[in-house]
Amino acid sequence: MWSLLQIELFKISRRPRTYIAFIAIAAIVLIFQFAFKADGKSYMNLMLQSVQDSFDMDRSKAINGYFMCYIILNTLLIQVPILVALIAGDAISGEANMGTLRLMLTKPVSRTQVMLVKFMASFIFTIMLLLWMAIMALLVSLLIFGADDMLIFRVKGDESQILQITKDDILWRYFAAFGYAAVALTVIAALALLLSIFAENSIGPIIATVCIVIVCTIISNINVPIIDRNVKPWLFTSYLVGWKGFFYIGTTPEGQPIPGSLENWPAIRNSLYILVAHIGLLLTLSVIIFKRKDILS
Repeated sequence: MWSLLQIELFKISRRPRTYIAFIAIAAIVLIFQFAFKADGKSYMNLMLQSVQDSFDMDRSKAINGYFMCYIILNTLLIQVPILVALIAGDAISGEANMGTLRLMLTKPVSRTQVMLVKFMASFIFTIMLLLWMAIMALLVSLLIFGADDMLIFRVKGDESQILQITKDDILWRYFAAFGYAAVALTVIAALALLLSIFAENSIGPIIATVCIVIVCTIISNINVPIIDRNVKPWLFTSYLVGWKGFFYIGTTPEGQPIPGSLENWPAIRNSLYILVAHIGLLLTLSVIIFKRKDILS
């Protein structure tokens, strides 16, 4: 099993599209960092214009590495599923396209092992992508902008809120958020892997995965009661941005922030359970379908 995984990781490392994802993340992050370094004060003044008199944080310190990472994650974690699909969507269909799938299955390994190895390799790629994102978005931002208390702009119901988290209460939240993102993106990898079984060209599974994510995301953001009750709870896209919950700090009855707390941990925990259930279901379907598939190429 370990030998198979090493071979699969070697294959991924040899594909040019693997590095497209890392280059794209680096480019987007650097553009954000340059823009905020050049004119971040204008953005901050716009966001704080409704609380100019009541907010007492030094605005020159509001744009710091922690704040930049949060802004970048809000943008990138919507786009990263496309990058994950580039690799996972090629797992089986790429082998079929090159004519190596039948040859691979003549080896003394089961189809279940093949599918599990493909999934593990896609998962490792996802983790590497997130680690690269953490280096670029968090570490590099801290080196450029420094560390200080972080502001969170949030819309809750009909109200706009600004949360302030002290700098000694932030880092663990990012570790937790990246861990949550790893689980969420693994769902995308499992979906792309499943779709790759049905194609002999990787373009189809990649496009299909992206389309499914887009459609489900749109449905997840439609505020219609019947959809809210009967559809949204079953869509994995309803939980992809659950990582934000780690930055919603709990408060006392008097409204004072409680350091080290979370506003709604049960909701975050349940979201993780649902995402893990999606991974298990998609992977199980992949194994069952692949074991019954006639390999013609």
